[in-house]
Amino acid sequence: MARHLSLVHAPALGPAVLDDVWPAVQAALDGDAPLAVLPAGEGPQAAARAVLAADEPLEDGADLVVVTSGSTGTPRGVLLSAGAVRASATATLDRLGGPGSWLLALPVSAVAGLQVLARSALADTTPTVLGPGDRLTDAVAAMPAGRRYTALVPIQLRRALTAEPDALRALDAVLVGGAATDPDLLTAARDAGVAVITTYGMSETAGGCVYDGVPLDGVAVRVTGHGVELAGPQLALGYRLDPVATAAAFSNDTDTDGRRWFRTQDVGTLDGVRLTVHGRLDDVVVTGGVNVSPQAVEAALRAHPAVADAVVAGRPDPEWGARVVAAVVPAPGAVPELVTLRSWVAERLGAPAAPKELHLVAAVPLLHTGKPDRRAVTRLIEGA
Repeated sequence: MARHLSLVHAPALGPAVLDDVWPAVQAALDGDAPLAVLPAGEGPQAAARAVLAADEPLEDGADLVVVTSGSTGTPRGVLLSAGAVRASATATLDRLGGPGSWLLALPVSAVAGLQVLARSALADTTPTVLGPGDRLTDAVAAMPAGRRYTALVPIQLRRALTAEPDALRALDAVLVGGAATDPDLLTAARDAGVAVITTYGMSETAGGCVYDGVPLDGVAVRVTGHGVELAGPQLALGYRLDPVATAAAFSNDTDTDGRRWFRTQDVGTLDGVRLTVHGRLDDVVVTGGVNVSPQAVEAALRAHPAVADAVVAGRPDPEWGARVVAAVVPAPGAVPELVTLRSWVAERLGAPAAPKELHLVAAVPLLHTGKPDRRAVTRLIEGA
C-alpha cells in the first residue's frame, strides 16, 4: 500500500511546537506516519509544498522529508529514514556524554531544529522551547536538572554571548552550526567558559555529523575531486521525486565496506581524522586569477570594530573576472568605510581578498534555516 506524507505547519517557536509538531515527529521516528514540516512564511511554504508533492506516493524507506534552504539552488526534499535520524541523534548523545534535556531555539522545519526534537525523543525528555522575545536565561532556568544542551546558529551564539553569557555557561554543550563560525567568536565563547562545539553536516546527513572537526561514531569522511564526501548510517536515501539529483549527489556503488557516499560540494582538507571545511566549491570568488573564500573575508570583516555582521559575494567584473563585494551591518554608532575595510582585510588575507565594493545594510537576510540568504543579499546589492 502506498504511503503518503503528512504536512505539518511549523509554528513560530513557542508552546505550539510541542502541541503541533512534537507528537508528529515522535510518530515519524517510530515509523508510523511519514512527515514533512513546512517552513513559516508564504514564499518558503509554497516552494516546500511544490517540492514535497504530498499527493504523490512516498519513496520506500522514507519517514521524514526535510526541505533544504535553497541556499545553493532550488530547494529539495531530502528523504530520511527514521533509522538515519535515530543513528545521528544517538551518535550525538554519545559524543556529548549521554542523554539530557534540550533547549529548542531553531526552526523545526530545518534539520537542526528537527534533530533537537529527535534527540529529546531518544532521551525520553520533552524539549524546552525558546519562544520569540523569551530570555535565554529564563529558558535555561526552566530546563530540568541534569545534563542540558542546545543548538544554535552563529548569529544566535554571538548575540547570546553578548547579552546572556551566564545562560550559555549553564549548558553542558552548545552546538553551533548551519553556517561557518568565525574563529574569533569561538575563541571568545570558549574564553568565556561556554562549552561550544562546532558541527558540520546538512539535511542529507540528518544534521551535524562532524563535531569540532572529528566525525561522529560510524561516520566516514574523505576528500576527493568532488570535495568533502560523507558516509554512514545517518545518510539520506536521496531527493524527493528527483532521481537525477539523487544520482549526482549520492554514489550508487558502495565501497569495499559497503558504504554509500554523499558528495557535499564543500572544499575541505583532512589532517588525520580531523576535517577542516573551507567553503563551497561554487562559492569561491576567482578575482584576477586568485581564489578568494567569501567565508574567510566575512570572518575578517566581522573582526573589525565597526562591523556587526557581513556577507561577501562575487560580482562579474570586466577587468578582474569577478570582484569581491561586501554587504556589511555597521556596529552601533559606527560608519564603516570601504578604504578602511579594504586595508583591514588585505593585511589579514592579502590584497586580492579585499572588497572592491561595500554596501551597508540594516541586517543580513536569513533563510528559514538561519543561514545567510546570499541570493537576497545579491539582489540588495544589485538593486543598490
